Amino acid sequence: MTKSIKNIPASVHQRLLNKAKEASRPFNELLQYFAIERFLYRLSKSPYADRFILKGALMFSAWCGPASRPTMDIDLLGKIDNRLDAITAAIKDTCLTDVVSDGISFNAETVEAVRITEDAEYEGVRIRVHGSLGNARISIQIDTGFGDVIVPNPDTVSYPALLDFPAPELKGYTMESTIAEKFQAMVKLGVLNSRMKDFYDIWILSRKFDFKGEILAEAVEKTFENRNTPVNLNAAIFDPSFGKDRDKNVQWQGFIKKTKLINVPESFEDVITDIKLFLEPLASSIDERHTFTNTWTAPGPWR
Repeated sequence: MTKSIKNIPASVHQRLLNKAKEASRPFNELLQYFAIERFLYRLSKSPYADRFILKGALMFSAWCGPASRPTMDIDLLGKIDNRLDAITAAIKDTCLTDVVSDGISFNAETVEAVRITEDAEYEGVRIRVHGSLGNARISIQIDTGFGDVIVPNPDTVSYPALLDFPAPELKGYTMESTIAEKFQAMVKLGVLNSRMKDFYDIWILSRKFDFKGEILAEAVEKTFENRNTPVNLNAAIFDPSFGKDRDKNVQWQGFIKKTKLINVPESFEDVITDIKLFLEPLASSIDERHTFTNTWTAPGPWR
């Protein structure tokens, strides 16, 4: 942004309005994305840049592009003291990090942190912080987990920028560990699993990217072990009736409608068929204690 622009918030606001109109997306959605992006940029320039690893739907924006799967929150893995006061201090410092003006202001005094209690098996902290773009109010949620393993080691990723501001560069989760964690949730939750995003995420990664069997198998084994879950070939996802389940198909249709995803199978059964092709040989090899040396060339099968 050039110094000749006196009112940067107003300029950014107008550019986001224009972009929202061009993309036929709600302005508030793009404003939220922009706020998330600029918070991540501050984090990347803070002393805590190496202490948080980006994960979740935001990684799909880095891998597949901004329209891959909409999200309004930030998910991180923390390599930091998990006490609430320590996390609060880190986020406050991030809000106050000095960066080139992008029109966004985060109010460090609004930072609030609470324990995540939805899944007591895994520790986590949820942070909320408020900010503004001129007169437009912003609120972002940051969920930080602890204790998970990442295979292979995390790489630095460049998060795509909406406008022409510098892009955030942070350590990011690997595809292998992303798949492993979502697979573990599927096995653990079984027929009770209503997290359609997990099915979509594994499906889209297997359709777009290649994988080395040994690395993916290592990620699955270490994640399941870390979360005290056996790799189970009798898991519901491998049952022929799972993809035909009426409730699951209704949930899948609702997910597609809500996220406005395109080029996605309308049938949940088709998605499960593709996922089984991807995961079942891998799980079978782990179950039989064989080294899985096959290679996945998208969209498969393993060879």
